[in-house]
Amino acid sequence: MPRQPPLIVRLARDALDEQAVQRLRYQIFVTEMGGDGADVDHAAGLERDPFDALCDHLLLIDPRLAHGRHVVGTYRLLPGARLAHGQPFYCDSEFDLTPLRSSGRRLLELGRSCVAPAYRGGLGMWQIWQGIASYVQDHDIEILFGAASFPGTTLADWRPQLAWLHHHHLAPPQLRVRPHKPVPLDLPAAETLERRPVLARMPSLIQAYLRLGGVIGNGVFVDHDFGTIDVCVILDTDALHASARAMATRGNR
Repeated sequence: MPRQPPLIVRLARDALDEQAVQRLRYQIFVTEMGGDGADVDHAAGLERDPFDALCDHLLLIDPRLAHGRHVVGTYRLLPGARLAHGQPFYCDSEFDLTPLRSSGRRLLELGRSCVAPAYRGGLGMWQIWQGIASYVQDHDIEILFGAASFPGTTLADWRPQLAWLHHHHLAPPQLRVRPHKPVPLDLPAAETLERRPVLARMPSLIQAYLRLGGVIGNGVFVDHDFGTIDVCVILDTDALHASARAMATRGNR
């Protein structure tokens, strides 16, 4: 049986790459998750917004697929150094990022992460993180951050998980991002939470951030357009776990 070619991780190179990213995002965020937004192009089947033009797009590619359908995973990367004075990050629409900007450290916003269903649970996400680690090294990034989501907009569905994040993974005060419009969470006390069942329902992307040493801002943003409850995840490269440092050393594009 012929050996299947490995998946490839690289940055988008042209408009066709970016359109393939937007097509995959439409499949995941709109068709699968039921999201919507002012810039979603339903006729063309593309999920896009004005930030796409500012960002680098990291691609997970299956070389067996036709070009234009070749992207099977993606992450959107926006270095703070690319923004003009006063120009916002995407997350500025949800969270007050003053603590991150005030840190004086080099920032990278992560966003629009998704992987096609057939490629979940394998090495694809690990390969994407190798690419991110390499990008972080190349751009001398010090803090990574971005919105990570719980599906749905009913806070009661995720109260134990939100409480776990608050009690065990809250960002230090100097990096503690907060939503512009806080909503009451009514979180249960730490001693009432059972680790195993709580983490069993934690979204896999958030679990991955926690394993890398990620911490969480204080509070959530309920995104009714995308049908999600968002937390702001922050990764300080000085505090990354040894496994993440090893990944950065091995990462390449």
